[in-house]
Amino acid sequence: MSFVKIWVHLVFATKNRETLLKKEFRYDLHKHIAANCKEKDIFLKTINGYTDHIHCLISLGKDQNIAKISQLIKGESSFWINQNKLTSEKFNWQDDYFAVSIGESQVEAVTNYINNQEQHHAKKSFDEEVDEFMTRYGWQQIAI
Repeated sequence: MSFVKIWVHLVFATKNRETLLKKEFRYDLHKHIAANCKEKDIFLKTINGYTDHIHCLISLGKDQNIAKISQLIKGESSFWINQNKLTSEKFNWQDDYFAVSIGESQVEAVTNYINNQEQHHAKKSFDEEVDEFMTRYGWQQIAI
């Protein structure tokens, strides 16, 4: 029997980083994404975000890849937002995303980081967070 445990910290943003994820439905969106992941056999340990982005901690299965998981999560959740008319305009996610693998020893710290997004973004903007990720992980600016 195969055993695969690859932890991925996935971050994706609203189109043009618009602040469309209002508090009135943001937590329902997270619950909806979690239920959708369970239905599609995507192991989602935690999810949270702020007004313009979402963080997920996922463990990839043996037949999964981050591009497909990202597509499934983003596509279905934007469909759900639009179907329920939760935004005044058509909702879309950015095409790009940020994904980085993390070690087993980092799971608790990343889980806490994701779970505390409200407090985190009370002090720091998403742009500042992206800049930190760029420095920490050595990648060039993309449109997340």
